[in-house]
Amino acid sequence: MVAYQFPPAGGSGVQRSAKFAKYLPMYGWEPVVLTRRVSRIGLRDHTLLKELPADIEIIRTPARDLTAFPGPLSKMGKFIAWRLLIPDGEILWMNRALKKARERLAKGDISSLYTTSYPYSDHLMGLRIKKMYPNLPWVADFRDEWTNNPYLLDKPHPAWRSRRERLMEREVLEKADRLIANTPVMKKNFVALYPDLDLERRMRVIPNGFDHEDFGQARVHNSERRFTVTYTGSLYLRRTPDTFLEAAGRLVRSGRIPKESFCIRFIGNIKEKPIILAISQNGLEGVVEILPYMEHRDCIDSMLRSHVLLLLEGGKGSECFYTGKLFEYIRTERPILALVPEQGAAADLIRRTRTGMVCHWSDTAAIERSLAELYDRWVSGTLKLSPNREEIQKYDRRVLTEKLATILDGMAAGRPP
Repeated sequence: MVAYQFPPAGGSGVQRSAKFAKYLPMYGWEPVVLTRRVSRIGLRDHTLLKELPADIEIIRTPARDLTAFPGPLSKMGKFIAWRLLIPDGEILWMNRALKKARERLAKGDISSLYTTSYPYSDHLMGLRIKKMYPNLPWVADFRDEWTNNPYLLDKPHPAWRSRRERLMEREVLEKADRLIANTPVMKKNFVALYPDLDLERRMRVIPNGFDHEDFGQARVHNSERRFTVTYTGSLYLRRTPDTFLEAAGRLVRSGRIPKESFCIRFIGNIKEKPIILAISQNGLEGVVEILPYMEHRDCIDSMLRSHVLLLLEGGKGSECFYTGKLFEYIRTERPILALVPEQGAAADLIRRTRTGMVCHWSDTAAIERSLAELYDRWVSGTLKLSPNREEIQKYDRRVLTEKLATILDGMAAGRPP
């Protein structure tokens, strides 16, 4: 398993590979993980590391992380990593870690190769390994799209770089024996982009999910006394709470939701300055709390103490996103207020699981109406959901890991995709 983002690193991108590594032994596969060293990791969550099998083999190599430069060098390092190095700053790690990969493969007991992105350099390592070991089955897992990533619409690469990365992407898609996409929309986009690569047959969809064990160990006893709406995760670029805070501000200023009965909580890797400005502009002082990134189980406890969970994903192209947190949201059985594309993957999942309300991310009036309705239901004690638990069960990490194991079994047996 080539996974640059791996525990004790924290954040949503880590959990997919960590949970696969946790549960693959149930299906007869022993992971050997190639990842970065733990020094200079920004977000950390040691609880994720403790979940892994005690005897798991993890090979760690120097990260060469330019984004971790201290002080005034930070901006320069991030510019080099994100704008100059291709396809990403982790190419420096990949070039050095490849030696360790070759040494481990030389032992002759590795049956399959799994690479996951982001970073896309993980897949380039897979490509290099595949050229050295052409008979080694390789599955490339895309947590997000690459050259068609919607966030590139906000800050597009120069044309020459886009062409170069498109060639890299094409070669990965062509040479990998099996491919995985995180959402059906993502698969559809890959198929449309490369109609000659038979991706409809060769690519499977395995979404993110939730781990029942995380909820079995929850320590929550009582919910908050104020009507509490919680957002967990990162806020950056187009993913902002501006329209939500505008709608909440209207309800507070009109007296529709009493200020003393209302709490909005943001938890995670969040730039506080724009949030603080929006709080002031919308008269939400004393209502909004901003909490730093916390370990995964503490975050789940906070979700379970809340009355409503807030999901944010907007902008052109965001129809393909589920976001990793959504699956834990649906498992809490707390109502979700989703500000997302109304015809996108996240909206479809919420409707199928009957776990919340969907508003278009830019429709402030609709958000205001939905938030007021949720508050009224809290006041009257009718906020409880009637979720589709059979549908929710499909996103248990063990069920999803079995799908990956089935792909690995098929490759090992030489069965066609």
